[in-house]
Amino acid sequence: MFQSFNVSASALTAQRLRMDVISANMANVDTTRAKMVDGKWQPYRRKMVVMQPNESFSSFLNKAMNERSAGGVKVTKIVEDQTPFKLVYDPSHPDADENGYVQLPNVDPLKEMVDLMSATRSYEANVTVLNATKGMLMKALEIGK
Repeated sequence: MFQSFNVSASALTAQRLRMDVISANMANVDTTRAKMVDGKWQPYRRKMVVMQPNESFSSFLNKAMNERSAGGVKVTKIVEDQTPFKLVYDPSHPDADENGYVQLPNVDPLKEMVDLMSATRSYEANVTVLNATKGMLMKALEIGK
């Protein structure tokens, strides 16, 4: 009976973490000294959340056929985007190389905003599911009176 709460709660937790990672990406859009690699500073590298179902589809199907519900989502890891850094010509920048180019993070604010809107909509949808489930349970309790 309460499995749908668990499914929605796992989705809410995952989407919240996704929004936190997106916020960190946006906050570091201009960070040129994030990590030291081989004695040289590297810019911030965009991070992405990797999610997967709590259970495989076949186990979900088997449990559903036995009238038990399963599901949910879990975050498996946070990975760094390996796309190349942006090069900008700015010889006056303290992190410019000998040719005057500065490596900037591989964070695209437009892409981050689209991802943030997607995560927000997913979060809102799961809140709606949670409220609908709560409403149905409340109605069932009223019927039992």
